Amino acid sequence: MTPIQRRGFVIGAGLGAAALGAFVALRGGPSHKNAGQPLSPEARAFWAQRFPGLDGKPLDVARWRGKPLLVNFWATWCAPCVKELPEINQFYKEAQAKGWQVVGLAVDQLDPVKAFLQKTPLDFPIALAGSQGLALVRELGNTAGGLPFSLAFDTGGEINWRRLGVSRLEELRELAKTAG
Repeated sequence: MTPIQRRGFVIGAGLGAAALGAFVALRGGPSHKNAGQPLSPEARAFWAQRFPGLDGKPLDVARWRGKPLLVNFWATWCAPCVKELPEINQFYKEAQAKGWQVVGLAVDQLDPVKAFLQKTPLDFPIALAGSQGLALVRELGNTAGGLPFSLAFDTGGEINWRRLGVSRLEELRELAKTAG
């Protein structure tokens, strides 16, 4: 191969690699399921939310998009909610190394939530959904509006799992195997 041919080959290979990179980037990359497809109305409704954090600063849920996310709606006055939180916390400890994230959205007031977390610390972020949380759970597919209510989002931001009622650790582990 002459120097001119070699140079043409290198330039051609570089242009090909650049075109492939641009194609993958425009599609959203190989790690994002549903890339390029519009989200369902339910998923769009969730990703547009901002909730008050326990410190008073707004918490934008869009910061968790791109990785598997388990969202748990709960309240301090909900006995089944309180029962499942330690198992969700254990799931978080086990699954975060695999890229999973968890957020708890309390359909409650700040003072009871802070008091609860003093007695039962949780390792995952908690924000306040307040009474608007009940309207949101209905919009997310929980027409009964009951608690606890959990749902999971895939890496593309789409809902891929819902549970009305207590989520068990074994069930969450299975979810992480199949949906992570």
